Amino acid sequence: MILWRNWKEVGMNRVEALIEKLCPEGVEWVTIQDVCKNIVSGGTPLTSRPEYYDGEIPWLRTQEVDWIDIYDTGIKITEAGLKNSSAKLIPVNCVIIAMYGATAAKVAVNKIPLCTNQACCNLEVDGEKANYRYVYYCLCNSYSHLKSLGEGSQSNINGQKIKSYSIPIPPLEIQNEIVKILDLFTELEAALEAELEAELEARKTQYTYYRDALLNFEGKAVEWKTLGEVCRLKAGKSVSSYDISSVKNSEHLYPCVGGNGLRGYVKSYSHEGEYPVIGRQGALCGNIFFAKDRFYATEHAVVVSSGENLISRFLYYLLVSLNLNQYATGGAQPGLAVSKLIQIKIPIPPLPEQERIVTILDKFDALVNDLSSGLPAEILARRQQYEYYRNRLLTFKNRGHG
Repeated sequence: MILWRNWKEVGMNRVEALIEKLCPEGVEWVTIQDVCKNIVSGGTPLTSRPEYYDGEIPWLRTQEVDWIDIYDTGIKITEAGLKNSSAKLIPVNCVIIAMYGATAAKVAVNKIPLCTNQACCNLEVDGEKANYRYVYYCLCNSYSHLKSLGEGSQSNINGQKIKSYSIPIPPLEIQNEIVKILDLFTELEAALEAELEAELEARKTQYTYYRDALLNFEGKAVEWKTLGEVCRLKAGKSVSSYDISSVKNSEHLYPCVGGNGLRGYVKSYSHEGEYPVIGRQGALCGNIFFAKDRFYATEHAVVVSSGENLISRFLYYLLVSLNLNQYATGGAQPGLAVSKLIQIKIPIPPLPEQERIVTILDKFDALVNDLSSGLPAEILARRQQYEYYRNRLLTFKNRGHG
């Protein structure tokens, strides 16, 4: 690890020496449009025309843009689909920016010719002005700022904002050196992170095994009751997406819990305390979220209040082990009915036994899920270290501002 860290510093020193030699007074900041030959968005062939799909032309959707090199797409379209839509075939090594939805401001590079939907902004970088991978890394490094320029609940960005977005452009020799270093950083960090992820997955499997074993009371002398007999289950209230902030700030202080867990932050709270919360709507319905302190529960979240005979944290682990998704009904939008949930029977062991199980499972849970400790913390630390070095490599004095 020390050798790896030293190697990084050597790379930094090499870039700093080039900067001192080629641009000691700083570098110019220019707009994305200034370094591109062509900037286009894509299009979507009519979904009502099946002859436009299942072809051979790769067609990229925004959800596939995720800081990666694109070698394939989930959907292919036909020549007729390309011709009869605003989609355009773009050459390899374009920098692709997602403009709408959950992946807004994320970036990718296409390593095959392809077309995209209209929610992607595709940059064909002029190689005489900039290295396309340098532009890619600059935009990766600017993710938070670029996303903050978006509008609406999904932080949608328009093409004009991308075209006018400014990045530092040092001489090509420096760009190429930075790309060489960051490509190697990225490859090695990905390999190290993959090892940690594999170990974490093994720990999660072990955790699930022990959790299920600890919570298996079949054949044991414990009382069994329905959820409805020992708990109160009640869905929260609707909140407009416009009232939910993606980040916590001075106005939006309280976590907003929906059908898939944390949705963001809102100005007021509906509950205070510690409660298991069941997601009751959507593909992930039946997932369990443990909410504590002050929070707001939406209509797609069922807050479970336990009585004197149940520790809320024990109830949380118990509900997780029950795989409540198996009770979902419906098709495209699966849902869980409270009337069905209250009929599920659960064991009620003595409180000391509940406390013993919670103590054990909390330790396991921290090891595999807590971002402040264990393997998740180590993975997060690696990512932060990578981002730190990337930011150092891409920070320049602005020549235009003295």
